[in-house]
Amino acid sequence: MDIVCLDLEGVLVPEIWIAFSEESGIPELSRTTRDEPDYDKLMNFRMDKLREHGLGLPQIQQTIERIDPLPGAKEFLDELRSCTQVIILSDTFAQFAKPLMRKLGWPMLMCNELEVAESGEITGYRMRVQDSKYTTVRALQTAGFETIAAGDSFNDLRMIKASRAGFLFRSTPEIIADNPDIPAFEEYPEFLAAIKQVLN
Repeated sequence: MDIVCLDLEGVLVPEIWIAFSEESGIPELSRTTRDEPDYDKLMNFRMDKLREHGLGLPQIQQTIERIDPLPGAKEFLDELRSCTQVIILSDTFAQFAKPLMRKLGWPMLMCNELEVAESGEITGYRMRVQDSKYTTVRALQTAGFETIAAGDSFNDLRMIKASRAGFLFRSTPEIIADNPDIPAFEEYPEFLAAIKQVLN
């Protein structure tokens, strides 16, 4: 039995931190896992910047409420879910994801959790498991699933390479060039057709 594992940000919805960077006027917060492979380093940098500017979870959630899925993303996801099981594997956080899951029709999501003080300050974060996307793909395979995986960033590469089939979607030129063996797509119809071809 097949199961498709998709990254969230950059694949189905805009990058949350980029949107918040633009709204807050803090350009340093636009760094994502496309730019920084070390997730712990990236998150500690983000938390330092938030503290420096006196910002916390409530301000980020206000931005998230205004974010819509990428054009065509919900239709793509609906069509994909009509022909196979889909799990969204993301390094985002439960406190960020709910409005986005509502707009995508409540797909299954596995993500992480923030530690938040009563003041709203983000004080830390808890990863569901280390290297969560790869670990989850391997666990699904142990449970008897064949995985098909897709994402756009450095932290998606291990789950993509560990799967029966894998794709890059709207990735960076550098990641695409460094991984010429992984098919790369820019538009949902071609991406959906490639997944369906594997399913058939």
